Amino acid sequence: MSNLVNKLSFTMKTNLLLGCLLASLQGLAQPAPLPATPQRPVTDTYFGKTVVDNYRWLEDMNSDETKAWFKAQGDYTTATLDRIPGRDKLIQTFVDYDKRLAVRYGEIKRRGDTYFYRKTLPSEQAGKLYMRQGKTGPETLLFDPSTYEKGKTYMMTAFNPSSDGKKLIVGLQEGGAELSTIRTMDVPTKSGTPPAFRPESITAVFGGEVSWLPDNSGFLYTPNNSMDTKDPQGNLNTKGRLHKLGTAPATDPELFSIAKNPDFGIQPDQYPVMFYSDDQTQVYGYLGTVDRRATAWVAPASEVGKPTIAWKRLCTVTDSVNSFLKLGNRLFVQSVKGAPNGQILVTDANNPNVATATVLLPESKLNITRMASSKDFLFVILSDGINEKIRQFDSRTNQWADVPMPGTGTMGIEFYEAPRSNEVLVYSTSWNDPGTLYDYNPETRKLTTSTFHVPINYPGVADLVVEEVELPSHDGTMVPLSIVYKKGLKRDGSAACLMSGYGAYGISGTPYFSRRNLALLNMGVVLAETHPRGGSEKGQAWYKAGYKTTKPNTWKDFIASGEYLIKNGYTSAGKLIGMGTSAGGVLIGRAITERPDLFAAAISNVSCSNALRMENSPNGPINAAEFGTVKDSTECMALYEMDAFQHVKEGTNYPAVLCVGGMNDPRVIAWQPGKLAAALQAASTSGRPVLMQVNYDNGHFTEDKQVTFRNFANMFAFGLWQAGHPDFQPVGVAKK
Repeated sequence: MSNLVNKLSFTMKTNLLLGCLLASLQGLAQPAPLPATPQRPVTDTYFGKTVVDNYRWLEDMNSDETKAWFKAQGDYTTATLDRIPGRDKLIQTFVDYDKRLAVRYGEIKRRGDTYFYRKTLPSEQAGKLYMRQGKTGPETLLFDPSTYEKGKTYMMTAFNPSSDGKKLIVGLQEGGAELSTIRTMDVPTKSGTPPAFRPESITAVFGGEVSWLPDNSGFLYTPNNSMDTKDPQGNLNTKGRLHKLGTAPATDPELFSIAKNPDFGIQPDQYPVMFYSDDQTQVYGYLGTVDRRATAWVAPASEVGKPTIAWKRLCTVTDSVNSFLKLGNRLFVQSVKGAPNGQILVTDANNPNVATATVLLPESKLNITRMASSKDFLFVILSDGINEKIRQFDSRTNQWADVPMPGTGTMGIEFYEAPRSNEVLVYSTSWNDPGTLYDYNPETRKLTTSTFHVPINYPGVADLVVEEVELPSHDGTMVPLSIVYKKGLKRDGSAACLMSGYGAYGISGTPYFSRRNLALLNMGVVLAETHPRGGSEKGQAWYKAGYKTTKPNTWKDFIASGEYLIKNGYTSAGKLIGMGTSAGGVLIGRAITERPDLFAAAISNVSCSNALRMENSPNGPINAAEFGTVKDSTECMALYEMDAFQHVKEGTNYPAVLCVGGMNDPRVIAWQPGKLAAALQAASTSGRPVLMQVNYDNGHFTEDKQVTFRNFANMFAFGLWQAGHPDFQPVGVAKK
C-alpha cells in the first residue's frame, strides 16, 4: 500500500476514533482535538522475520516533534479525565483516608540511643527526617526536603546514619527521577543547633543508597554517568567508587569496574556495587542485574583503599545464590540450586565455598522468599504462595523457632541496629488488615506493640471479604487468584472489577493493605490480584515458567483469571478493568491484544509495551537478563511474542485503554507506553477512547502524595467510567 493511502487510511481512522470519543463526552466543554500521529514505517528483519514499526520516530525524546506529540497527548488526556464525574471525589477520598493516620513513621534506624526516622503528617506531601533520643524522647527535625531549593519539589529517597550516629547521608530526588543527589551532614549534638549539609554533593546515585566505611570517614557508592534519565549511556560502564568526606567527588577513586577488574567478565550493563557486611569486617563486590542469581566477590574490609582489592570469588550465576549475609564467622546463603523452593546453606565466612556449603534449612513445600539477621539471629521468611511466616535461627544454640506473628498475609521484618542489637521490628499486613507494628524480642519470642505503631481505623475494613482461590489456566496449571470485595456482593456480574497483575522478576503478588484500594472497595468495586507465572508464588519453577520463552504463560494466566471472575459472577466483560504496571505492561498489553473482548478497559501504567525495542532504551540492556535479547534468535522471537505494540492489529475492537508514562522515569522510558497508545489509536474500531497520560512531575512512581493521588485517581476514574460505574458517568452520556 502506498504511503499516501496509508496516510489517508490512518487519518480517517483517527478522525473516527476522535469523533467517537468526543461524542462520548458530549454536553461537556470539549478539549482541543488531537492531531493525527504520523506513521513513518521502519522495517527491521530479525533472524528472517520482518517487523514494521510505524512509530520509531517517537523514540527520539529530544526532538521537538516528539515533545510536541507527548504534550498534545497529555493535554488532551488531562482535559478528558478532568471531565469524568467522581474523579475529584476519589482524590478527596484518598486525602480523607490519609488524614485518618495521624502520623506515619518509616525506616526507623537506631545508633546508640538515637533513633532516626522518616515522619510524614497528613498535611505534608512527603516525609521529613527526624531524630530523637530514646524511643519516646523529644524529636529534632534534621531535614525537610520541601525547603531544600525554592521553586523545586524534592523528595528524600534514602537516608543512612553512620555507625556512630554522628553523620548522615541523605539522598534527594527531583520529580520522581530516582537518580539522587547525595548530601552529607553532621548530626547536631546540641539542642537548637540547626543541621546543615556539608559542601560536597554527588549526583546520579540510583535510589541514594551507599555503604559507610567502617571508620565513618566516607562511603562506597556507584553513580550513573548522567542525571538525564533519557541518556542511553547513563547507566552503562558504571564504576564503584570511594568517597572520603571533605574531598572533591571528581577525585573519588574507582575501586570496582570493568577497567579495574578486567578479568571479572563484568558487562557494560551490569552495576558494579560494593557494600560491607553488617559487622563491617568484609566488603563485597556485587554485579547488580535483574538476574536473581548473584555474581559476587568478597575481600577483608581492610582491602578498601588499597590500589587493588584482593577480591575472592564468592558466587556466580551457576551457583544459583539469591542472597547471602554474614553472621558471626558464618556466611548464610539463600540458594535455589537443586531446590526450586529455596534452601539455606552455611559456609565459613572467612573462607567461603558455596559449592561445599552445608544445608542448614532444607527445601520444603514453603517457598523461601528472603532472609535477614540481627546481632545473634537469622530470620527466614517463607511463603505458601500467598501467606508468609517467619522462622528464626539462634546462631549461638543452632536452634530454629517460629516467630509468633498474629494473623496472615505478608510479614515484614526490620532492624533498629543490626548487628549491634537483637531488637527487631516486625509487622504483618493483608488485603483487609492495615497491620500492626511490633517490637519483637527473639530471646523471649515476645511481641509488644511498638512505640512507632500508630492505631488507625479506616471505614469499611470490617466488611471486606477475602477469597484465595486457584483456577485452571490455558494448560491446566492451577493459578492462584486473590479476590477482595465488600460484604453483600451480588454475584450476578453487575460489579465493576479492577484486576491487576505483574508476573516478572520473580516478584510475587503478596497481600498488602492499600487505602486507595479501600476507596474502590467501599464503592462496591471488586479487586482481584492475579498471581501469574513469572512471579515466585510457587517458587523458582513458577518464576521460570513466565520467563523469556515461557513468558506467554504470564498473560495467559491473567486472561484465565479474568475468565474465572466472569464465569463465577464477580464481574462481566463489560465491567472488567485490567491493569499492569512496569513489567506488568507485558501482561496487560498482550492480554488486550490477545483477548480484546475480555475487557471493558485497560490501564497500561509506565509499561514495558514494545519489548523488541527495550534494549534501545537507557534501562533496557540490564533487563535483557529477564526478558531476553534481540541478539539471540530464540530470545528475539520470545521478545516479539511479548511485544504488545507489535501485536496491535488494524480493525480490532479494542477496549478503552489508558497508557501512562513518566517523563522522569529511569526504568521505563515514556516512549514505551507512548508507542502503544499511538498504535491503538490508529487501529481500534471499537469507538472506545485510547488516551496517553503524560506525567511531567513523576517518574516510575513518587512519594509526593498530591501527585500520587491525582495519578491513581485518573487511572481508576478512567477504568470505572468505561466499566459503567454510576459514580463516574457523565449525565446522559454513553461511555463509548
